[in-house]
Amino acid sequence: MSAEKKKSPNNAYKYQRVLLKMSGEVLMGEKEFGLDSDTVKRVANDIKEVVDLGVQVCVVVGAGNIFRGVSGSAEGMDRTTADYMGMLGICINALALQNALEHLSVPTRVMSAIRMDQICEPYIRRKAMRHMEKGRVVIFAAGTGNPYFTTDTAGALRASEMDCDAIFKGTKVDGVYSADPHKDPSAKRFETISFIDVLTKDLKVMDATAISLARENNIPIVVFSVREKGNFAKVVKGDGKFTVVNN
Repeated sequence: MSAEKKKSPNNAYKYQRVLLKMSGEVLMGEKEFGLDSDTVKRVANDIKEVVDLGVQVCVVVGAGNIFRGVSGSAEGMDRTTADYMGMLGICINALALQNALEHLSVPTRVMSAIRMDQICEPYIRRKAMRHMEKGRVVIFAAGTGNPYFTTDTAGALRASEMDCDAIFKGTKVDGVYSADPHKDPSAKRFETISFIDVLTKDLKVMDATAISLARENNIPIVVFSVREKGNFAKVVKGDGKFTVVNN
């Protein structure tokens, strides 16, 4: 554990620094498209609860509620152009989340892999580390800044660079199942599962590149339901239902 992440009197928990990975669809709530302000506020409150525990938090969010590069490509658009459009969608979500957090008096920085100096900071690893050490929530925007890479991979990359203790993958279900529990009532939920099993069983926790990167850097992935109010803090404390993916 690095010197910057030594336990403080305010943090008696296992995880000192975590990355929260969410899809863009989380922020649209019950809508079919875009942002739901009440859902954004609720997610911001969930993040604040974890910050109040003394845990350093960074965030990667997708843009599926606005635009997906893969779907744009499938409709005949150039894949590179479509992916860059998706990166801009991520920035919209990042700014919305920043605004909601700052309304809760949570110090926040948006750092983009693509320079947009008028609205956010460029991503610089050492600067991001300093922000987190000072208790600021860092929201990483624009993915990796490269086409053909998902926000899953961006999350695993940033978690590795930030020396995070875990990646918290917020989904619509409360862990990793042997099959889609919404389609198969007999699907089994795993308490723990290995990276190798996730890959060989093709369980779609994150894409294969992200899983491999987390495995290589020995960063566990904690899969939980982000749609349940207060669940992020509950799972950080080791309570509730979740699945841990590790070596």
